[in-house]
Amino acid sequence: MELLQKNVQRAKANKQRIVLPEGLEPRTLQAADRIIADGIAHIILLGNPAEIQAKAAELGLKHIDQAEIIDPQNHARREAYRDLLMELRKSKGMTREQADELVVNPLYLACLMIKSGDADGEVAGAHNTTGNVLRPALQLIKTRPGLKVVSGAFLIFSPLKEYGENGFFIFADCAVTPNPDSNELAQIAIASADTARSIGDMEPRVALLSYSTKGSAKSEMIDKVTEAYKIAKEMAPDLLIDGELQADAAIVSKIAELKAPESPVAGKANVLVFPNLEVGNVAYKLVERLGRATAVGPILQGMAAPVNDLSRGCSVDDVYNVITITCNQAIAAKK
Repeated sequence: MELLQKNVQRAKANKQRIVLPEGLEPRTLQAADRIIADGIAHIILLGNPAEIQAKAAELGLKHIDQAEIIDPQNHARREAYRDLLMELRKSKGMTREQADELVVNPLYLACLMIKSGDADGEVAGAHNTTGNVLRPALQLIKTRPGLKVVSGAFLIFSPLKEYGENGFFIFADCAVTPNPDSNELAQIAIASADTARSIGDMEPRVALLSYSTKGSAKSEMIDKVTEAYKIAKEMAPDLLIDGELQADAAIVSKIAELKAPESPVAGKANVLVFPNLEVGNVAYKLVERLGRATAVGPILQGMAAPVNDLSRGCSVDDVYNVITITCNQAIAAKK
């Protein structure tokens, strides 16, 4: 997993402030302890300081006292964040009473810290649902300029080094948007290319996948993919992207020579964009189980600042890796 080590080194060289709203969640605390020990990020934990320290002692953690711990119920910036929340949501009619209630919610507080410049990224979801994590992020941080859709990518590490980027791929969308239209699919492709650059440390070669290659079949589903290709090329003329391509034509050079000989991407794609969430989710899980690949993610794409949602079944290693990846996204976003 050399790529993840490169992410670690980049993060160490340019430390980011990562806020963890689930300050009492054991796996989150264990990962945070390792992140601090390895010098990867400045960690901000949200929760009651005494309870966090007690939980850290119970878990035998040695470095949590080096984290910044903020009590959502009692801290110096509470009123400033409340006022910011009211300003950001005034078009929705938010009252002072509603803002007072939400500002102590760690998931809202984390986003307000990012919005105000007091943190660079957020990682949550070991305890909370995806909906709970995404709701404040979409309301307060929103999507980055030029994009209106959030998507979820997986980093796929295959033992078959002849495919992708020495066995490495970005798969999207596998986590967020159920049935993107052609415009949304184009945005997912652009965001996935950015992920390839910021996290994958590679030049993206993006394949928009379908069950057809270059007109071998006809349907509205295929039309959506070909239209997404046209929109993506308008959005990013220099991006190496093609579609529609079948999966084998996208990654196998001999098949690409037969099915899409003129394609700049076919046979060597390292970013695979699926036509809908159902296909993407099924594909990454099959590759992980039957292909013995390692899947890291999901990594949220398209946000104005990095907010990443963990699986509630995540391991300590998963949390550690996602924090490291979030640091790299934050570094790239500042550029």
